[in-house]
Parts: sequence; C-alpha cells; structure tokens
Amino acid sequence: MQVEIINTGSELMLGFVVNTHQQWLCRQLSDLGFNIERQVAVHDEALAIQQAVREAIQRAELVITTGGLGPTSDDITRDLIAQLFDKPLREDPKIVADIEQFFAQRSRQMPASTRVQAMVPEGGVVLWNNHGTAPGLALPTPRGWLVMLPGPPRELRPMFRDQLVPKLAQWFSTPVPFVCKSLKTTGLGESFLEERIAPTLSGLVAQGLGVGYCARVGEVDVRFTARGDDSAQLVAEAVGVARELLGSHIFSETESDLASVVVGLLTRQNHTVAIAESCTGGYLANRITNVPGASAVFQAGLVTYSNAAKIEFLGVQPSTLEQHGAVSEATASEMALGAQRRTGSTYALALTGIAGPSGGTSEKPVGTVFIGFATPEGVVVHRFLNEYDRETFKFYTSQQALDILRRSILKVAGISLS
Repeated sequence: MQVEIINTGSELMLGFVVNTHQQWLCRQLSDLGFNIERQVAVHDEALAIQQAVREAIQRAELVITTGGLGPTSDDITRDLIAQLFDKPLREDPKIVADIEQFFAQRSRQMPASTRVQAMVPEGGVVLWNNHGTAPGLALPTPRGWLVMLPGPPRELRPMFRDQLVPKLAQWFSTPVPFVCKSLKTTGLGESFLEERIAPTLSGLVAQGLGVGYCARVGEVDVRFTARGDDSAQLVAEAVGVARELLGSHIFSETESDLASVVVGLLTRQNHTVAIAESCTGGYLANRITNVPGASAVFQAGLVTYSNAAKIEFLGVQPSTLEQHGAVSEATASEMALGAQRRTGSTYALALTGIAGPSGGTSEKPVGTVFIGFATPEGVVVHRFLNEYDRETFKFYTSQQALDILRRSILKVAGISLS
C-alpha cells in the first residue's frame, strides 16, 4: 500500500512558513505501518493542486492533502478537489451549527464567510474539527481514499489522531508490521559512524534491515527499520550491535536532545552545574533551561562577554587576560573555577572563543574555542576549532560543552566510555 502527501500553501513555497506537516505526518503514518511513497508541496493555484491530486490518486491508495479548507479566498482545495471528482458541494447543516457554536462559545460574531467551510462534496466523509472551524473531508478514490486535512497544526494533529486514525483502520487492512528505532549519537562524523557499524550489520541488512543516517550539527542519528513479522527482532539485534560498537557516543535512544539527557543525568546523580559564557552569549544556559526540571540542577548562567565582566563576576585575573588574552586556556580555566566557586556547583563549564567572522589570528583563527570544565577534582580545558557561521558556532560549541559534562557524569557513575 502506498501513501502520498500533498501540502498546499503558497506560504510554504515562498519560504515564509516551515512545512512541519511533512515530518509530522510521515512519522505518524510510518509508526502505523503505512509506507509513504511521495510528498510534495504546491502553491495555492488551481492547476498545481488539481494536477498533484490527479496524479497522486492514480498511484496511491491513500492520498492526504493539507491546507486550503479555511474561509479565505486562497482556501481553494475543497472546491478544486470537488471539481476534479465531479462532485457537487452541498452545505452540511451540522457543520454550520458546529461553526456557530464555536463562535458563540467565544462570544464572537460569526463572519458570513466561514459558512463556506460547511460545504461538503457529495459522498464525502466529514472529519470533525474540535479545535477550529474547518472540518476535514474524505472522498473514496478508485484505489482507496483521498483525505483533506486543515492547515493549522493545532487543528490537523488532533484531527489526524482522533478522527482519521480510526477510519484508516476501517478502510484498510492491517499494514505489515513496521518497526523503526533511532539512536542519537555525538562525537563521531557520519562516515566514521557508518564505518564502525556497517560491516557488523551487513548480515542483518541481508535479512531486510534498513539502516539510515541523518547528520545534524554536532550529532548523527542512526536509524534502523524493518518490515514483516520478524521486524522487531531485526531492529533489536541492530540496536544491540550499535550499543556495543558505539558505546557512549550514543546519548539518547528516544527523542531527547543532549541538553535533556544532561539535565536527567545531573538530576539522578544529585549534582549541579553553573555556566560561564563569553562567545556563546548565553546559548548554552538557554538550552539547559529549556529543559523542564532544570531548576533542580542549574545554579547560574553568567554571560561575561567583556574582560571587565570576567574580572568582576568570575574573578579572572587581569594579568591572565593581559598575558594570554580572553580566548585562551588560562582564561577558560579561571572562568570555570570562578563560576564553580561563586555558585557552589558540582560542575562548571566556561566557554570562550572567536565566533567571527573577524578577530582571528594565525595562532588563534576564527572558530577557536576553549571550554573550561571544573569538577570536584580540578579543572581541565579543551580546545576546539569550530569554523562555522555565528549561529552554528554557538550551537556546536554548546554541544561540545554538554558532551564534556555528560561524559564526566557517566565516568563518575562508573559507566564505561568508548
């Protein structure tokens, strides 16, 4: 069985809005065992929408469109698909009542234009919208079903889960069992990671295991997939191989990001951390405090961008700055120790570097970073060269700092590193 997704909206094609539907819907459908063959995005134009739908229903048993069901002039998906299917549109009084109630509950007058959302193609199935005014619609096709979902994610997602998923179970036979497992790793490049695990996994691949890699800034996801009755066993064996060969390079086997993992480790070990930042300007502290429960382990974040701030708030010696400079091993060391001592935290991380695009020298080129790490046993400093644009530089440097902290906690907890 094949599935195709068509996202409509000129705002998507102009780059004003990020198309989150493609990722979310593909993940939901894949978890249900459906095979997504194709996804496209098209402008809010009659020819583009009708052509995309016409081609998709000839190939796929399930076609899902998103957007174009609202009350404004550019919401034309409903009308165009009704024309394509040669189905007259008729107003559904139950939908009209539902829309009227929506506005009444909010003490707002109902605009006359919203009644267009109650128009249903003849023979269409209504998917009720409990979070907005535009219902979803479904029409049978020669191969299966065409489903129209509204554009806003806060409406589309609950409608998919609550309204569409039960109908998919009615319309289609149980899909072939499908298992997908992703492992998040850091500290290894994509090609190095593949070289480490691919030879050992070759036997499982021959049995039907799918292996994929997704490289991001500072991390690589390795993904294992399998279909069929033995899919769970295949994926479980692959995960076991990866754990053995990648060791502590794996930081998560769920959707958790590195900051969430670190906060969890600190919480379980009853440890705390403080941050002293210069070149990252508070980026690392922001990532940590984005994690629910971070207040239990995060003591303080000091953005000491100037030399004067480093001296006043962290106790960095003026002579250190004069002799070695703000971007140096000595300064990073004193920054970390100062943050640790002034907050009483178990650990402290200090980040100082040259984000660029100017300010580098032959000895310390743009991208040079020193990360000081203070522990109860003392302080160590790591030097890196992160040659990226400023925003990527900040993320990558914060990723390195988090991994330094993560590995130290694991080591203290007696978990072997590789």
